[in-house]
Amino acid sequence: MAQIAPRRRSGDSTDPSPPRASDSHDGQSLEENIDTRGLEGLTLYEKKCVILNREIDAMGMGKYQWCVWSLCGFGYLIDLLWAQAFGLALSPLEQEFGFGSGQTGNITVSFSAGLTAGAFIWGVLADVVGRRWAFNLTCLFASVFGLALGASNNYTTFLVLTAFVGFGVGGNVPIDTTITLEFLPQNRRFLLAVLSIFQPLGVVLCSAIAFGFIPTRSCSPNFSEPNPLPSCFKPNLEPGAPCCSRETNQGWRYFLFTLGGITLFVFFLRTIVFRLRESPKYLIYKGRDADAVQVIQHIAKVNGRTCNLTMADFERLTTCTKDDSSVGSGTVTGAAGQLCTSWQSKISSTLKGYKMLFKGWQMTRLTILVWLTYILDFWGFTVAGLYLPQILALKNGTASKSLKFTYASYIYTYAPGIVGVLLGAVMYRIPSIGRKWTMTLSSGLMGASIFLFATVDTVPKNLGLFTLEYFFQSMFNAVLYGWTPEAFPTSVRGSACGIASFWGRLFGIISPLIAQRLYASSVGDGGEDGVADGNKNAVLYLAGGVTLGCVLTTALLPSKKLETKDEMS
Repeated sequence: MAQIAPRRRSGDSTDPSPPRASDSHDGQSLEENIDTRGLEGLTLYEKKCVILNREIDAMGMGKYQWCVWSLCGFGYLIDLLWAQAFGLALSPLEQEFGFGSGQTGNITVSFSAGLTAGAFIWGVLADVVGRRWAFNLTCLFASVFGLALGASNNYTTFLVLTAFVGFGVGGNVPIDTTITLEFLPQNRRFLLAVLSIFQPLGVVLCSAIAFGFIPTRSCSPNFSEPNPLPSCFKPNLEPGAPCCSRETNQGWRYFLFTLGGITLFVFFLRTIVFRLRESPKYLIYKGRDADAVQVIQHIAKVNGRTCNLTMADFERLTTCTKDDSSVGSGTVTGAAGQLCTSWQSKISSTLKGYKMLFKGWQMTRLTILVWLTYILDFWGFTVAGLYLPQILALKNGTASKSLKFTYASYIYTYAPGIVGVLLGAVMYRIPSIGRKWTMTLSSGLMGASIFLFATVDTVPKNLGLFTLEYFFQSMFNAVLYGWTPEAFPTSVRGSACGIASFWGRLFGIISPLIAQRLYASSVGDGGEDGVADGNKNAVLYLAGGVTLGCVLTTALLPSKKLETKDEMS
């Protein structure tokens, strides 16, 4: 594609943009109002996307884009806020409802099932009803069921509501990523990867809220102490015997009510404080060119810049496309061409996109290794995220550390994950290391940390290795999520990322089912502290071993990135 020489606006010393014949449309012909260089061979829809991107690049990063980026970051925060919540609430929940160690993984199964369904359905709705509606409704859906979650009266109700919370949360990351990509200037798209910093922030916030409620409002003796109070749901419990009831175990309920309130607050920010306009690329795809131009003009107004894009520019593109003998009628996508495409053609086009994932040895190798990496990663951190907090609490309880001490430690052991994201972003920009070896190194250290955590028996070592595990997990995931869209060509980028995420979510459902059987076989009623003589860290060996598999899959990735750099994304 032809390279476009940069042009700078007056008063803008940082943001490069493609040149225009003139910054004014007054008294100028259509030919002078639009730069059509580098558009040869593109469809009408692709040409319009290029023109939109050039205008956004010309305006640069302004107030509107920073608001969009921040609100999308809150979507990332909510994603990890809820994912972390179940690991922190698991033990008091188990003590109250008395469901037993063999059913602990059911919570993550329900949540992951909701995440998987939500990622798919909200993604489809984003293309049907628009990005803006899906962007707002995911938070509303998650907040309503999140608030209801704290009022659960039994374990079955809790699992059902958890699945619905997961359904709402599941649409956040894919939709937030799409919206961020479609509004950012091209020279600021590294901020897409930096969105991951909101995930450890969500974990730290979640841990701080749990610290405020659970240690002081749980049954006593609590689950980490010798001879914990039995559940009132326990069969054959003697009448009048002390038990862990709802009234004496309100901490986890207040905790979940607060998370639901935070999610509702984010919905308020997205709908009242800052009202997102529909994505201009979505509007073009639906044939609403005039609305797309209005959105670009609104962005320019909010940013205090001048918008040079008008409907005349799009009309000129339409005329050029009709006159271009090299462009057939079947390529006039977006606008009317998109609306007239048959369902058979759409299905055929989608299947061709999937086939491209296996076009040639290099692409096939890349696709399979990325899928395996996502499977192993989701498997490992799903199991570790659910059981690590509980096992740390049990270890601290054995060392006579209070529950308040344990929940306070969650805050400062998860906080370094923020640094892990930033370090990952720095390392993959170093040519001698790059994205590939950053992922290989961080996944190896993450797996090793889990293995070592399973073997140590002192409080400082437990806390240190707990910290290292989440530090390297944050580093690895930040690079993986930012690198995956770059690794594939534009034509199959959406399909590749979507399918990789699907495989990860699917094994996020399966892995807890296996882990809970291991955990149930090693935890019982035989010991003084409620722990049998078996190895209660069995699930950690599973998580650590699976995570180390990422070392192999990332090391085998092609060194040459299969990516394209263009203006159509």
